[in-house]
Amino acid sequence: MAEFWGNPYVETAGYFSVVILSVVLFLALFELVTKYKNWEEIKKGNLSVAMATGGKIFGIMNIFRASIAQHDELVTMLVSGVYGFFLLMIGYFIYEFLTPAFKIDEEIEKDNRAVGFISLTISVGLSFVIGAGI
Repeated sequence: MAEFWGNPYVETAGYFSVVILSVVLFLALFELVTKYKNWEEIKKGNLSVAMATGGKIFGIMNIFRASIAQHDELVTMLVSGVYGFFLLMIGYFIYEFLTPAFKIDEEIEKDNRAVGFISLTISVGLSFVIGAGI
């Protein structure tokens, strides 16, 4: 049985499955903290929401990529990935706090593409920093 679990294809399938489930869960958590409904806005063609959501998806997956590269066990990888996600979410709140002149969520919901692009860039950039740290 150890040969089965040690098989690189089985390991890859395990990582893949855990990451996909984590992305779904983490996007649901992000949905709870934003004022707009991601998928409803994307369905309407709101490019700003699509960029911000795409940045979050990329950020989450990039954190898990770094976690997989750094850790040998699935559980350790998952714990590091969850920790990285929470750091990414804290970064989101800091971004909102550092822009008192306007509300990030409201601007993204209004399809302010400049704000959507900056949100994407912040999520992607932070994911590289977080990934390097875990």
